[in-house]
Amino acid sequence: MAQERERILLLIDDEPAQGRLISAIAARAGWRTLRAENGKDALLLLGSEDGETIDAVLIDYWAPDADGAKMIADIAASHEDLPVLVITAQSKVSIAVEAMRAGATDFLAKPIAPEKLIAALDAAIETRAHPGELRPLSEKVTQTLPFDEIVGSSPEFRAALAIAAKAARSRVPVLLEGETGVGKEVVARAIHAASPRAKHPLHTLHCAGAPVNLIESELFGHEKGAFAGAFEKHLGKLIEADGATLFIDEITAIPNEVQAKLAKSIENGMVRPIGAPHSREVDVRLIVASDTDLIEQVTAGNFREDLYYRLNIVQLTIPPLRARSGDIPALARHLLTRIANQPGMKALGITDDALSLLMRYDWQGNVRQLQDTLFRAAIGCDGAALTSSDFPQIAEALQTAGRRPAGSVTVPAFAEGPGVTLYEADGNLRPLSEIEADVIRLAIGHYRGRMTEVARRLGIGRSTLYRKLADLGIDNAA
Repeated sequence: MAQERERILLLIDDEPAQGRLISAIAARAGWRTLRAENGKDALLLLGSEDGETIDAVLIDYWAPDADGAKMIADIAASHEDLPVLVITAQSKVSIAVEAMRAGATDFLAKPIAPEKLIAALDAAIETRAHPGELRPLSEKVTQTLPFDEIVGSSPEFRAALAIAAKAARSRVPVLLEGETGVGKEVVARAIHAASPRAKHPLHTLHCAGAPVNLIESELFGHEKGAFAGAFEKHLGKLIEADGATLFIDEITAIPNEVQAKLAKSIENGMVRPIGAPHSREVDVRLIVASDTDLIEQVTAGNFREDLYYRLNIVQLTIPPLRARSGDIPALARHLLTRIANQPGMKALGITDDALSLLMRYDWQGNVRQLQDTLFRAAIGCDGAALTSSDFPQIAEALQTAGRRPAGSVTVPAFAEGPGVTLYEADGNLRPLSEIEADVIRLAIGHYRGRMTEVARRLGIGRSTLYRKLADLGIDNAA
């Protein structure tokens, strides 16, 4: 079997310390790094024999030859298929926008998170799997949303939000399940923002991006000298989040022995860092997320049963975007509004033909993929609104899959909108109270929690609406 070719990264940066750090991180994932101090040297290297083996370019946007946008444009022009990633200051989204308009394919915020850099490099070479506007972004470009700004009208989605809103008031653990990109972290942040612990920051641990041998240290902390490489004391997320909330994403990535330790800590409220002589009492509210059904992982022996039952006090499943395509028009407009608030971006509308296209796509990456796609399309849009021509890769994918022939009549954006199920699986009508509850949930979602407007559109008084909410057991976040 032929050995896989070593991947080559060209780093353009004049800071030796940062260069060594990036080279070390990239080496973990099998990348070898070549360095150039400026754009001129980089172009010379790219034009050489060695340049033909380079798989990706990573640029510190403030490279010393001043005009970073021109450097990116020159590289993109001479090496059209070569992914160009940009490192930018965390608060400078406008720099990332300018860089992407010049031809960059992705951006990373400082300080550089090792797991994000590795994921960005891996994604950079998968351009065939995620071409054009469908390439994922490494950084998120929107802010935390409260419950009343989370868009979605489908009964399943609103029911999940109702559970989350009620759970926010307590301190019990919450288990969020759903595919990658459905918005589990968005819901987790909304739960925290609506909780009594909102005055404290939400602490996060993304287990999938953390090295397996370091997850225990990330969770529990360690003492200086506890193991090779432990040059100083580290508190760990469970201690840092004392009195606050800790969101653990991809909980299934935690090794079995660390799962046992976490289960015990949840039971007795005590945390013992690696190498510490004593345990410490903490008060941490846990919200955990999984891309897979945890009970199936328990049955398969991949997840500890005792930890599962300690975490599964409140459980909710967020449906995939393809199961609620009727939410896409409102969601797309909402995301475009938030994108327009980013520095360097402008307000954009979106046409019905574009919305129809987006509604027919499967969105395997769910809401996150939709957001990234809209952001990329918005960067390249010169008009006042996005049209179907701004999504060529989606149109090509749909045509290849035979979802609709090219040139067919556009479906109005709301023709496939959310509905209310009238019948049970056995063919009998559902109880009127359940149908009424679904209609009210749909209205609350459609009008984004504006209860006066909900009451007006339903043709009832506001007091009547609140009485029905109580009678039907519907939270006003539903």
